[in-house]
Amino acid sequence: MSPVTTSTLTPTPAAAALPLAQPATPPPAAPPAAPPAAGPAGTRAARLDRWRVPFSVAALCVLPFVLPSQALAVNVLIYGLFTVGFNLLFGYTGLLSFGHAAFFGGGAYLTGMAIAHFGLGWAPAMLIGVAGASLLALVIGALSIRTRGIYFCMVTLALAQLVYYVALQASGWTGGENGLRGFTVAKAEVLGLFTVNLLDPLQKYYFLMVFAALALWFVSRVLNSPFGAAIEAVRENETRARACGYDVERTKLLAFVLSGAVAGLAGTLSALHLSIVPLDALGYHTSSLAVVMTMLGGAGSFFSPFIGGLAFLLIEDVASLWTSHWQLIVGIIFILFVLFLPKGLWGSVIGFVKKGRAP
Repeated sequence: MSPVTTSTLTPTPAAAALPLAQPATPPPAAPPAAPPAAGPAGTRAARLDRWRVPFSVAALCVLPFVLPSQALAVNVLIYGLFTVGFNLLFGYTGLLSFGHAAFFGGGAYLTGMAIAHFGLGWAPAMLIGVAGASLLALVIGALSIRTRGIYFCMVTLALAQLVYYVALQASGWTGGENGLRGFTVAKAEVLGLFTVNLLDPLQKYYFLMVFAALALWFVSRVLNSPFGAAIEAVRENETRARACGYDVERTKLLAFVLSGAVAGLAGTLSALHLSIVPLDALGYHTSSLAVVMTMLGGAGSFFSPFIGGLAFLLIEDVASLWTSHWQLIVGIIFILFVLFLPKGLWGSVIGFVKKGRAP
């Protein structure tokens, strides 16, 4: 092999005249895309979310003056609040319960027993009712949240029926099949400042509405909190929520307890309103009322429980004038809503607003 000479390594003049290759310069980065401007639809939806509690309370304030009777307005208020509790579990967490009558009836029975058997005032009786319903929800929730789908529905239904039969057998405390009677709250003294006459329908309505408004504020705060985002994540995809680090079981259990507490509050208001707690308050058909009202109003919407309650009670009042089989008419309307209006009345209105169209 011949040795490499110096002349071999020296570049020729022609090669030296060639320009050196420069590294390729990356193209300038595109400016970050500007966030999409909020259109009229987004602005309206954000405004509705921001002011949903004041709007809801304002609508409830005028309810006694637009309905045929003030008694109907009280029923819409109570059953709407009951459905708010159910909607928190079903509409926002994605858990369908057939046992919410246990919390509604449990709160009503505990409130009535505290007044009738122990002579307590309305305020501590209501606290006992809500606390007892929350504890009952904790027990039933702990036993049922590990199941899914139809199994969850059946477990909640079975446990609620167990509560029903306990109340039926404990006739010395609950009155058995005759219901709990013998207590009447004619006046409610508020903080020693003034007295509300609960025998006056209008005063009674606004007295009960104060607690409904507080419950709506509480539920709104829950939905706006990180926990509200967690329950919606569980509703959308439980597996992904678990992969993101959420404690799914604990999240569902807490949502179950909060839902039961709101339903129990509705039960306490029912006891103060009727001065009687019927055994049917614990029946499975009371649980079905929450399901029907939620579907009529729209699951997962804030004010839809009251819209659903209003629609159901109006249909019941009108249909019962025509036939004693009014449940058949309600059932047909419910099927039509499920097939052709799955978002319900208020849910469809919210959908139109978010799309920027007038309903």
